[in-house]
Amino acid sequence: MILVLTCDGDEHADRVLHLLKARDVDAVVFDPSAYPARATLEIVHPGTGPAVRTLRDGAGRRVVLDELTAFWYRRPLDPAAPPEIASSSCAAYVEEECRVVAESLWDSLGCLGVPASRPVIDRAGRKPYQLERARRLGFEIPATLVTTDPETFLDFYDRHEGRVITKPVHGNQPTGQGERFGRFAAPVTPMDLGHADALRLCPVIAQAYVPKRLEVRVTVVGTRVFPAEIHSQVSNHTKYDWRHYDPGATPIRRHDLPGEVSERCVALVRALSLTYGAIDLILTPDGRYVFLEINPNGQFLWIEDATGLPISAAIADLLTGGST
Repeated sequence: MILVLTCDGDEHADRVLHLLKARDVDAVVFDPSAYPARATLEIVHPGTGPAVRTLRDGAGRRVVLDELTAFWYRRPLDPAAPPEIASSSCAAYVEEECRVVAESLWDSLGCLGVPASRPVIDRAGRKPYQLERARRLGFEIPATLVTTDPETFLDFYDRHEGRVITKPVHGNQPTGQGERFGRFAAPVTPMDLGHADALRLCPVIAQAYVPKRLEVRVTVVGTRVFPAEIHSQVSNHTKYDWRHYDPGATPIRRHDLPGEVSERCVALVRALSLTYGAIDLILTPDGRYVFLEINPNGQFLWIEDATGLPISAAIADLLTGGST
């Protein structure tokens, strides 16, 4: 039995679940936000012998978690307090207690995890950490500075003649006054320099700008590698960050990745203790591949739909033991 932890409306999970169903594979989908209002999680220690850990979902199905063969930590939400708890402070307390129970269960599952257990995913997603692991494996990386010191930042800017981009250390959707803002990689402007002193308040990643022929998204599933090229330089919208891409104007095609780069991508996923990873590379005009970052739980349908690369089938294979 396979457990898929995700939220409602996850088209990526739906695509893989459709393939699993066609193979007569038993898979249970669970959204932890249903706990505790519509679902039950239970841990029983009998005193002697192993614990028995169970999930009862909103449909009344009982799943013995110790009998799972694999789980997919896709995009689960946190537990949500039942609506009858009116006090916000009480609701926050309940949600924290439920979160600890749920995460204790997911973190201790002894079967195959895709991409990994939650603590491993969290660690692998830290950009400074993954940059160092990539460098040790032989990837070329951009000159990079992580700092809260305005003077160090300005020195870095001068050393690279103003050809510098910045991006957040971790979150790219800060909220403020009830609004959510997108924060992507962007070039440093003269106006930004006027506010450099604000760096004292929050760290930032600054990197020397790397010229691009193409951007390459490499999706690794187990030991299988699915590279796609993103022609981000055809538009000013995507020149610095392809996530601004216009599907009708930004060509996305299969990419012929050199064997040594492909092997290095698999080695990075393995070094981060993952079974899945979406790696972003730059292909420079002179043919060098430069590592930017890896997303342990990156989206893949947009690549699959644009190129026909069978990423969903590879994930289904991985979950069912077809790839390790």
